[in-house]
Amino acid sequence: MSSPEPYPINEQPLKAWCDAARLHVELRDGRELVTPLWWYPRLLAATPEERENVELMLDGVHWPDIDEDLSVRGMLRGWKYPSAVEPPLAAE
Repeated sequence: MSSPEPYPINEQPLKAWCDAARLHVELRDGRELVTPLWWYPRLLAATPEERENVELMLDGVHWPDIDEDLSVRGMLRGWKYPSAVEPPLAAE
């Protein structure tokens, strides 16, 4: 059994925040990951205050108020919760 590959320091999150529709994570190497909130049903259902209470980890982001953890690696690979449902497009 091989051990997991070490986590690249350039993918360490430096800052994380949510706007009304997206999660933003700024990485050490200058990239900004942006994923839709609907990918993460718990985060989508959280209050703005719960979303603002965020803790950065070596390999991801943690929201203690809703017990949610997301890895940078998962965001980079486009992983979303299996139960996540894309909202219908608004009529123009």
